Amino acid sequence: MAPSSVVVTMENTKNISLVEVNDLDSPAFRDKNKAANPKRFTKVLLLKAQRTLGCIPKTFASVKKRIALSDEEPKYRGKLYRFIRAFLAISVVALCIEIFAYFNKWELNLVNPWEVQSILQWTYMAWISFRADYIAPSLSKLTTFCIVLFLIQSIDRLVLCLGCFWMKFRKIKPIINEDASDLEDGSYFPMVLVQIPMCNEKEVFAQSIGAVCQLDWPKDRFLVQVLDDSDDEVLQQMIKNECVSWKEKGVNIIYRHRFIRTGYKAGNLKSAMTCDYVQDYEFVAIFDADFQPNPDFLKLTVPHFKGKPDVGLVQARWTFVNQDENLLTRLQNINLCFHFEVEQQVNGHYLNFFGFNGTAGVWRIKALEESGGWLERTTVEDMDIAVRAHLYGWKFIYVNDVRALCELPESYEAYKKQQHRWHSGPMQLFRLCLPAILTSKISIWKKANMIFLFFLLRKLVLPFYSFTLFCIILPLTMFIPEAQLPAWVICYVPIVMSILNILPAPKSFPFLMPYLLFENTMSVTKFNAMVSGLFQLGSAYEWVVTKKTGRSSESDLLAFAEEESKKMNEEKISRRLSESGLELYGKLKEHEQEIPKKKKANKIYRKELALAFLLLTAAARSLLSAQGIHFYYLLFQGLTFLIVGLDLIGEQVS
Repeated sequence: MAPSSVVVTMENTKNISLVEVNDLDSPAFRDKNKAANPKRFTKVLLLKAQRTLGCIPKTFASVKKRIALSDEEPKYRGKLYRFIRAFLAISVVALCIEIFAYFNKWELNLVNPWEVQSILQWTYMAWISFRADYIAPSLSKLTTFCIVLFLIQSIDRLVLCLGCFWMKFRKIKPIINEDASDLEDGSYFPMVLVQIPMCNEKEVFAQSIGAVCQLDWPKDRFLVQVLDDSDDEVLQQMIKNECVSWKEKGVNIIYRHRFIRTGYKAGNLKSAMTCDYVQDYEFVAIFDADFQPNPDFLKLTVPHFKGKPDVGLVQARWTFVNQDENLLTRLQNINLCFHFEVEQQVNGHYLNFFGFNGTAGVWRIKALEESGGWLERTTVEDMDIAVRAHLYGWKFIYVNDVRALCELPESYEAYKKQQHRWHSGPMQLFRLCLPAILTSKISIWKKANMIFLFFLLRKLVLPFYSFTLFCIILPLTMFIPEAQLPAWVICYVPIVMSILNILPAPKSFPFLMPYLLFENTMSVTKFNAMVSGLFQLGSAYEWVVTKKTGRSSESDLLAFAEEESKKMNEEKISRRLSESGLELYGKLKEHEQEIPKKKKANKIYRKELALAFLLLTAAARSLLSAQGIHFYYLLFQGLTFLIVGLDLIGEQVS
């Protein structure tokens, strides 16, 4: 056999013959392989390209369908959304022009206008001249103004962190006066009223009422008021039954339901304080429906009032049962840890003033009455009463060591509505309180702190420059390179500030970059809320109860298991009573199975999506100019807006 021959022999050669290939090195064989392999490779590439292109229409159709079916309220499609959409359209057109100029290698800024032949080149050159002479100077001034605000706010944040560090280093914290009586001997137990305002809190009312009823305080020295504003009669009966069960255990508890539910939470609390028996109590503790105070809460807070007749409020810290539930709750935990650990603690120690958090605090009833009580004029009734009490000379104490367990919003929709209320309310209050602040008898330093730091810098300037600088000016400078943002504004200072924010929650350091990007993403919601509150626009007075899921701590789970076991025993007894009872029980179970469960679905947030495409368009323009740090920031910030706009962060709503 020839050396160039190959023989392949197979066993069981039925219907299979000997295969012999001669002369593998022949030119004909090599040419055939060379011809076959590129054809096959090209065919595979074409098939993959066809599949990829086929997915694009399906993806756009899916997004379009979700946008069409989105039930986002019309009020969120206002002037800001139209402005962003117009800005996006102009940016897309500008990007197309810049791409055309880039690939045609137009360097017209170095060319004499009289040497330009094409009308397109002349038009592009006129645009360059116009933006350099007229747009860039104004944009540069606005940029400088926002950078100054950014630096002032950063300095304020740095000073707060230094104050917190000094308190930690010197171990400074509120102490109870030595002449305060020992609570263990029973000689000092003032009358305390405990209020639980709620509205349609089906998931959390039981655990909140249970935690409050187990407070370690003499039963005859405190009264629990369950202030129910629910509009569901079945839920009202459930809450009432829960109150009755605790009353049978010896707890002084009263269930109150308003027939005319005006003023939201402020109206609910105001109505409760008009009861005749309230005059018998010296202090009032307030807990929202998802809060679970520890049994020693009153023993750790009420003694701070002893011997300090000018103290009107003792505020405790919040802790969260679901802080590690998803990325959204982790990012919220970073913000709130800084708020309580740094802002509240520093302001409480050095200024004796901070914004009341609306829950997990104890008020001296006299301070509430002298300050005018609860008012229904804003959506931040807690901040309102705190400002008025401070103007009347009352001091506040913040105790960081006393904590109350609560729940963070797990869906972006709930978090967004919460943040809208938290940022529109302060602007409403600022409009109403400014004359009172200016004419009050407090010192000039306290007036300046309240106006410039408490309201303007932290409630108005922060959302203004965050949105304007990073969501409007930065993408605009990509198309107007004559007015550029320096890298330290885009990258270095924001990262340093984010590190300072994360210090109170050191376990969150891996989430540094997501936190920075998400905070800039939330700036559109906060800016919109700030503007609506400042100018009293339609959504300024919107109040939406933050959706709760009813997540419980370990102790609550044990109690829940015990309660479920008790219910199962009761069901067994009731089923043994009679055949009719058994039939009724069976029908009830069948009815429960027939009720369809609501599926969780993503929503579409148009402003966030529009900003996502705007930033990605600016990133593409930045790529043409080879601007490294600008490109990466715009790319990742645009992707973050896209994720949020498609509701891919946090839990979905039912």
